[in-house]
Amino acid sequence: MPHTFDDAALAGVLGHMNDDHAADNVLIARAFGPADTTDATMTGFDGDGGDWIAVRADGSSAPVRVGWPGGPITERRDVRREIVALYDAACAVLGIEPRPHD
Repeated sequence: MPHTFDDAALAGVLGHMNDDHAADNVLIARAFGPADTTDATMTGFDGDGGDWIAVRADGSSAPVRVGWPGGPITERRDVRREIVALYDAACAVLGIEPRPHD
């Protein structure tokens, strides 16, 4: 059974991703879900991976579940590392140069 993060961790990460990294959500959903994704929202995560809802070009939506590249995690601080790794992997899949990370 995957690690479950507390409500504060979920709210913090989801708020940050959906408010500050909306374009990254789209890249991740497009790379690992429907190729015609035009919008995406991160809806959750656990120790095994992250969840997004992808909005397709025709307006329909599809769930996208992506496992963490580094394997299962149990610490909130590891979520950022894994999302950054997903972003980099999504850029590689889509042939996009990733931006530098701080």
